Amino acid sequence: MRKFLFILALLSFHFGAAQKIDFLKLGKYRVSYLSDSLKENSGLIFRGEKLYTFNDGANSSEIFEIDQRSGNIKNVLNTNLENSDWEAITTDSVHIYIGDFGNNGGMRKNLRIYKIPVRDTLISDAVQTLNYFYPEQKDLTRRPLNHDFDAEAMVFMKGKIHIFTKEWLSKATTHYIINTQTVENQPAEKLETFETGFLVTDASYFEGKLYLVGYTKKTEVFLSVFNETEPGIFFREKPRKYYLGSALSAGQIEGIAVNGEGVYISGEAFNSPFGKSRPAFYFIPGNKLK
Repeated sequence: MRKFLFILALLSFHFGAAQKIDFLKLGKYRVSYLSDSLKENSGLIFRGEKLYTFNDGANSSEIFEIDQRSGNIKNVLNTNLENSDWEAITTDSVHIYIGDFGNNGGMRKNLRIYKIPVRDTLISDAVQTLNYFYPEQKDLTRRPLNHDFDAEAMVFMKGKIHIFTKEWLSKATTHYIINTQTVENQPAEKLETFETGFLVTDASYFEGKLYLVGYTKKTEVFLSVFNETEPGIFFREKPRKYYLGSALSAGQIEGIAVNGEGVYISGEAFNSPFGKSRPAFYFIPGNKLK
């Protein structure tokens, strides 16, 4: 017991040196393991009452509706689009947006978001491509996992796409916005930056709060919840931050979606020299987040 308390104290010091962190054991909220068809799932979004996910780059360009009670696949939407490196999904009342902007190497010149009209369960052929770039990125040489211009998270708000970067160097996230009515290659507009201490892999917005989830290179998984202090601005106050466990058991957490019931989280399969974990689906009731 003394050894356990000593380790816990060290962890609390490590995590709390910069910011107070709550412990929330994600494993106890696992709903199910996901199908092998979703072993590289990379985002979650509610569209009405339906919950959607997809697989990231080098996989199919299908969008999967999954059951929020079981994680089972209920329906598959075929898009016939190129999946260069899909990393994020969001929606408005008419469209689904897919962020094909994964940029681990830091040298992509074709960052884009697919704007896909949806009618009931059918995807229209009238897809638009929103192309953009980061004005602050001056160096496009290959720098794998050693730059600040990767991204895996976005939300839709009031006619704009809000992108939250995955910053390998700074361990922070920068909040950019994209105009959804412009198809010409546009500069992403920088709004704010926050030092998360982890790599942001997905985002969700619900009732004035921004939820960011991700992990560190040490496999630590975190969730930060920010208040919207003015329209579209989140980083003026410190968030509520939760340590969710290790990717060694929880999986590589890549998706988050929030509704009135609570927080849904998904993780892809995770392999490391220390072990492996299966793709999993979690639900945390809203009253469990203090």
